[in-house]
Amino acid sequence: MSDYMFKLESHLSAAQNRVVKEVQAAAARANVNLFLTGGAVRDMLGGFPIRDLDFTVEGNALKLARALAEKGIAKVTGEDEQRKSAEMVFHGGVAAEIAMARRERYSKPGATPSVSPGTIHEDLRGRDFTINAIALSLNPASLGLLLDPTNGLADLERKEIRAVHSRALYDDPSRMLRLIRFRVRFELTLDERTAQQYENARLDELEKLIPPRQVFKELTEIANEASPGDVFEALAAEKLLPLFLPPSACQKAGRGVFARLQKARQLLPLGIEVPVNHFPLFFFLLTEKLTPSEKSAFMRLTAIRKPELDRVAKLQADSRKLERELRSSRITKPSHVYKTLIGAPGEQLLYLYLTSAHRQVHDRIRNFLQKYLPAAEEITERQVTATGVEAGTAKFKKVLEEMILARVDGRTKKPPPPDVEEAAPPARNVMAAGHSRGQ
Repeated sequence: MSDYMFKLESHLSAAQNRVVKEVQAAAARANVNLFLTGGAVRDMLGGFPIRDLDFTVEGNALKLARALAEKGIAKVTGEDEQRKSAEMVFHGGVAAEIAMARRERYSKPGATPSVSPGTIHEDLRGRDFTINAIALSLNPASLGLLLDPTNGLADLERKEIRAVHSRALYDDPSRMLRLIRFRVRFELTLDERTAQQYENARLDELEKLIPPRQVFKELTEIANEASPGDVFEALAAEKLLPLFLPPSACQKAGRGVFARLQKARQLLPLGIEVPVNHFPLFFFLLTEKLTPSEKSAFMRLTAIRKPELDRVAKLQADSRKLERELRSSRITKPSHVYKTLIGAPGEQLLYLYLTSAHRQVHDRIRNFLQKYLPAAEEITERQVTATGVEAGTAKFKKVLEEMILARVDGRTKKPPPPDVEEAAPPARNVMAAGHSRGQ
């Protein structure tokens, strides 16, 4: 195994590692070259958490994505026929994109590009910034080979953001928004030529050419940032916030809104996977204090669609139902709280913590996230199999759940640390007890 493959596996969650192997196997069956690209490679090399997996295929990417969907391995959530790419969600909530390696040509700034199949090197050289133009081969003959034609690794080490070519921001002006977001998230500085290209693009008012759906896409990326308030402040400083909100609403998207979000996110336990769809909660907080006319303007600016609005409405409705369950008189023990909340999406827990008027609900959510989940993680597969139960069986799941509930209730002592001669088992998502989130 190459050093880069070892580094990749150590940065991915167990669910993400499974997805990489599943896509590798599908690419091998389809006889196409497969590469991990973009943000996943950038974040691996920079030591950042890997959010999404971006795969690039030298061949028919949509066919590969549909084959994965037909086998029930993943669900296709969106397709771009022009760029031959598919957004997907795999088991465990892992988000990924599978795209065709391509060449793009723009007739004028902000125009829809003409797209044609290309090699991986042509694809990388046509990207936005050098730190996003790095690929890792997932092919058997060159497994772990790093492709870096624009020297993005060096820029990452220098903490510098550099456009791949002199027309990067002119071809696609939405890259200006991405530039600001990356600058904030990674604390990067702009190299001189990129800074000049940005200034020229702003003088030419190219931000006015950014399509509303690209604004929406950037908004969803901001929702996933660790500090969305810092990104909004940077956009406001650059006078770009009116792309997202009507002028009368820009002041309402202040630090106080995002401070509430940060307060809720701090409840999430470190080292334990709690899947959260951040956008519905982010959208709710962003628009909570807007007037009806301001909300209408916001929806026009971002071209938000009905299914996306429905997700926000569903979050509110489902959360209120969960709130009633949490306040039930039948909940008398920590294990009751655990069983009530273990199947709830993370965004519901955070929404309720921010909006519920009941102290009891706040306390139970806080205890679940900060006490009961860590306690459940202390129960290992080795402890269950030590009782004579075979791993992977229905009985194993039952015994595992019983042991978890006993530990949460404090009916068992904290397990001793693993033996020195035997390595501790890898971190496990407590959902393995048969309580997959969202089901």
